[in-house]
Amino acid sequence: MGQQGVISVRGEARMEADPEIAVVSISVQARDRDRRAVLDRLASRNAQVLELIKGYGEAVEKLESGAASVRPDIKYKERSERVTAYLAQASARVVIRDFTVLGELMARAADGDLVTVQGPWWALRPDSPVYRQAQTAAAQDATRRAGAYAQAFGGRLGLLIEAADVGLLTGHAGETASFHPMPAGAPAAGSAGAGAPPALDFEPVKQTVSARVEARFAMVQEEPPR
Repeated sequence: MGQQGVISVRGEARMEADPEIAVVSISVQARDRDRRAVLDRLASRNAQVLELIKGYGEAVEKLESGAASVRPDIKYKERSERVTAYLAQASARVVIRDFTVLGELMARAADGDLVTVQGPWWALRPDSPVYRQAQTAAAQDATRRAGAYAQAFGGRLGLLIEAADVGLLTGHAGETASFHPMPAGAPAAGSAGAGAPPALDFEPVKQTVSARVEARFAMVQEEPPR
């Protein structure tokens, strides 16, 4: 029976995948000297934007309202202060699954009064199978490396002793898998105009997913023939 040693390796994998969703941020603003008028105007514009987004049905995966604010615009002069106007803002986060409507949706939203559109930010869903694929590829890479080391040392790869996310075996913990969502496009400030606005053209950006794993294997040292 050959003697056993231990081989410790790190497996790595990096792959590209098509994005699954596009995230768009939309905000509406209002300004007026009368506070009630500002609130009414903001509510009306926000309702129009939400109605527009909901009109795309299943193409929109998620619609979430963001923070809203109303504040006075104060002019300070010597020891006095005077409210010159009231400023209001509301926002929404839109997750789009059907990229064929993305350019049209953004253009139509940006065509409203005092509407700002930002995005899209391309991304994978948190539960995307791409993450598991990257982790599996990293584990396979670790096994290949360990097998190559075992052969180089004149032995063969034995059973897996331990496997963990990067850093858990060495004391410097890190993420197993990560991805880098890629933005595209620039903020678009809306202004009303005659006729439907032209749709914007976007090319989905590939998403990079990386994974790493640490593993320890037993190495069986073959005894030389007698």
